[in-house]
Amino acid sequence: MAGICEGRVAIVTGAARGIGRGHALEFAHQGAKVVVNDIGAALDGTGRSDSPARQVVDEIVAAGGAAVVNGDDVADWEGARQLVRTALDTFGRLDVVVNNAGFVRDRMFVSCGEGEWDAVMRVHLKGHFAVARFAAEHWRERAKAGDAVDARIVNTSSGAGLLGSVGQSAYSAAKAGIATLTLVQAAELGRYGVTANAIAPSARTRMTETVFADTMAAPGDPGAFDAMAAENVAPLVVWLGSPQSAHVTGRVFEVEGGRVSVADGWQHGPAVDKGARWDPAELGPVVDDLLAKAPAPAPVYGAQ
Repeated sequence: MAGICEGRVAIVTGAARGIGRGHALEFAHQGAKVVVNDIGAALDGTGRSDSPARQVVDEIVAAGGAAVVNGDDVADWEGARQLVRTALDTFGRLDVVVNNAGFVRDRMFVSCGEGEWDAVMRVHLKGHFAVARFAAEHWRERAKAGDAVDARIVNTSSGAGLLGSVGQSAYSAAKAGIATLTLVQAAELGRYGVTANAIAPSARTRMTETVFADTMAAPGDPGAFDAMAAENVAPLVVWLGSPQSAHVTGRVFEVEGGRVSVADGWQHGPAVDKGARWDPAELGPVVDDLLAKAPAPAPVYGAQ
């Protein structure tokens, strides 16, 4: 039986390990040709090696699929352009971009340095922007030429981006930016046949297995369902990359183990309109009343 992505071509960034590796393998299993993008960096983003990505490609090819390694830096403007070009030159088309690449440089806010902040923003937020930007340009050109485009962007936010996370100010801010970027992409690109959605995954990866060691631990029973296994995230991402998801756009999904939920983002809440300019001294009881009517915010991860 053909998979749900038969004949499609997908780029997966950060696809050599963890969650990205699971995406690449499942896309291939479901019939897609895959561009396995990864620079092979360490957890903090330093160093380079194509060996991890090559291993994923070899595994796909050994199983009868089609894949190619790409080692371009997603946050480099020309590298992002070349990544999209790799898909087009190798497989003749591009249908899906899964933005997954990232790393962590955790610091308490008051200790975070400029270089750490810039590095996290560059890889996560600019990396998501740059790759999707060149893919969208290609899809727009196809749509304007009269081709039927049925394309997908799947971005990777985080619970840290939706709720905040103590010790991860840069990471949280970047992931929040990715969630909002997804909404804008969905609003702007729908006319060209492109949907944009995001996931906020929870799984055992190099980023989480040490910081959240207890939560991410594998079950003691080898036969038990490993809810934190990285590959559990892939089914939703592959479905979002398939033709079956054409009616879904501008959404953020939380996924953990076998659990999938739709994140409910910022909404317009209770309001008071005086019809005139407020005096600052008036606003204390007004704000207190609004807060009493509004739902309590979800707690920041790691807050006491």
